[in-house]
Amino acid sequence: MWRPWAKSTVKIHDTSSSPFSFPTFKDIQNLCTEDHPSSHIKKCSSIFHRVRVANTFLRSLALSLPEPKPGPEPENNASPTPNKTTAPPLQQQPSITIPGTDRRIVVYYTSLRVVRSTFEDCKIVLSILRGFRVLIDERDLSMDSSFLNELNQIFSNGGGCGQKLTLPRVFIGGRYMGGAEETRQLNESGELKKIIEGLPVADSGVCEVCCGYRFILCGQCNGSHKLYIEKAGFKSCTACNENGLIRCPSCAV
Repeated sequence: MWRPWAKSTVKIHDTSSSPFSFPTFKDIQNLCTEDHPSSHIKKCSSIFHRVRVANTFLRSLALSLPEPKPGPEPENNASPTPNKTTAPPLQQQPSITIPGTDRRIVVYYTSLRVVRSTFEDCKIVLSILRGFRVLIDERDLSMDSSFLNELNQIFSNGGGCGQKLTLPRVFIGGRYMGGAEETRQLNESGELKKIIEGLPVADSGVCEVCCGYRFILCGQCNGSHKLYIEKAGFKSCTACNENGLIRCPSCAV
């Protein structure tokens, strides 16, 4: 009545060495098993070995190369090449003068910050000259464009038409001294102090009328540079410049 026992043909895998008790998870063990630490050690050691071999090769190559021979030293009497062009000495400056300015310093400059190098040069020159506390006629081209025409006329009459007109331009006692570089050199050598000696001393303090700006608003047009005339309409004011300003009568030289 009962079937006789028969030997099964299904093979059961031996899982005694595996942490998993089910044969269906036999591949998970292989996927989750990490590499043995010894394999990492072998890889690291091989990398370090290659680095040591490369360093040894480079060191031997550097020792085999010949050392560069030093070049010839310059002679003692040879003067070194200057890094930048120096300004010509005072004796070589063109003979340019301003009539009627024998007892003061005249400086043509600009207070605009459009070109930073020009603004810094003008600022340094004015700082040097103001330190001597002498009479200075400061002519700001940004406040009155007639100063530019005046400066061009001075250089054209003095034979300096060929040189590039830059700012600042310094005149001491009516004689042209140069620009920013020449003024710095004269100040460092002490020659500037000797040239300025004898000039009138300027009043201390700031002008109460213009507050040191050297210009005030025109009283006729109130700074508009326009005047209304009956039967003619608006006309340009002839008493002031294009900015509606006039020279300060209190601090004008």
